[in-house]
Amino acid sequence: MKISVIGAGLGGLSASAILASRGHTVDLFEQNENPGGKMQELRSTGFRFDTGPSLLTMPFLLEQVFERCGKSSADYLEWTQVEPVCRYQFPDGSVFHNYHDPRRNREELMRIAPEDVEAWDQFLDYSSDLYRRTAETFLFNPLQGIRDMQLSDIPDFLRIDAFTTVSKRVDDYFSSPRLRQLFKRFPTYNGSSPYQAPATLNVIPFVELRLGGYYIKGGMYNLARALVKLAEDCGVRIHIGVPVDMIVPDPGRKRAISGLMINGTLYEADAVVANSDATATYMSLMPRNALSQLNKRRISRIEPSCSGFVVLLGLNRIYPQLKHHNIFFSDNYEEEFRTIFDLREPPQDPTVYITNTSLTDPGDAPPDCSNFFMLVNAPYTAAGQLWHEWTETYTDHIIHTMEARGLEGLRDAILFRKVITPPDFERLYGSNKGSIYGTSSNNRNAAFIRPRNKSPWFDNLYLCGGSTHPGGGIPLVMQSAMNVDALVNRQAE
Repeated sequence: MKISVIGAGLGGLSASAILASRGHTVDLFEQNENPGGKMQELRSTGFRFDTGPSLLTMPFLLEQVFERCGKSSADYLEWTQVEPVCRYQFPDGSVFHNYHDPRRNREELMRIAPEDVEAWDQFLDYSSDLYRRTAETFLFNPLQGIRDMQLSDIPDFLRIDAFTTVSKRVDDYFSSPRLRQLFKRFPTYNGSSPYQAPATLNVIPFVELRLGGYYIKGGMYNLARALVKLAEDCGVRIHIGVPVDMIVPDPGRKRAISGLMINGTLYEADAVVANSDATATYMSLMPRNALSQLNKRRISRIEPSCSGFVVLLGLNRIYPQLKHHNIFFSDNYEEEFRTIFDLREPPQDPTVYITNTSLTDPGDAPPDCSNFFMLVNAPYTAAGQLWHEWTETYTDHIIHTMEARGLEGLRDAILFRKVITPPDFERLYGSNKGSIYGTSSNNRNAAFIRPRNKSPWFDNLYLCGGSTHPGGGIPLVMQSAMNVDALVNRQAE
């Protein structure tokens, strides 16, 4: 088959490589000048920054993408486990280093939350059970139709704790306010609020804390480079700096796509794979009459995930207390999420995440310097926001906040500074309202009805990426590409 793919994000690159390895003729079109989607890299004045994902989990899914192409991931890239997993600083100034090493982790727990040492293991056993019940049934399954569900799956699927929230279930397990706050942060991995998202998302701690968190040597952007090389090795033709104007329905065939309109020319295709944001795919990349008004209303009601406010800082000093991954919690976590999702305003008391990759890759900064990737959860774009006015003042506010939280002299140490705002994510990547994780999971239905990897309205239109099933983040985007592969094969049967 001749297949056209929109978007060279991780999902589009992976799907392209796999489909080309099956013998299909694959053309991949990317509107920006660099592949990788939201996974990008910035180099300036001796500093290197990853500007997108900073953590790799479930690397076995990445390995499976390469294996489907008849390749070994070890020939393309290398990753390492970072220890400690993360440094957490709480509002009272106390610090918890979360280690992979169970003995060291227990010592840390005895120091900051002795009342909950046993609860830690009990909660992770519960999280492990959620993973067992959801992995094969939900995460690694296209869930396209009845054939993807087996009767034996139903009992597990009904016992995934979807009828309470992450926050309430965490509070059931822990009495320590520190550990309550720590475990409520994990829904932010898919851009959701722990006070609204179903407790099913408590599966995420198991993925990071038991399966492990990793860093790709040389920078996370090396994953995008590796997938580009994999795609090229499999025969994909990659067209960089070529935006797609429209997905063109076939006027002669009901429920069919004829190809892509690019620069006024129709590029015919037997199938199209959209790695673009699912909402934008249906609402912006298709003719106005391609979908019914009812379906358009359903799509428009999909709630985006939160966005992010990113501050990149090149510093002329090292902060010895920091680790590779660092979280500085806000004083009122519930109010922070209310501000983001209800008021749709940037929080004035934000939780701040800092990645300092120069600790692991010293070449990421000059000697005796640091490269900070600072991320604050931010609202998706909405009417009334004034990011063009807020950007500089909010950046200064975050820097002042971090100085108050122990990073003394931060402002005076800055050699390089760049900011990425929610409107930037919307403009650069076509994400729905600037969301960085696709669709939120802020109710129990949204967590399970993400846009499917095969369009319900067109037989030869497929979707992959973080805005589609099974979700956002590197491993699930990899899985979405493998789902597309399975569904394309199924259609050809």
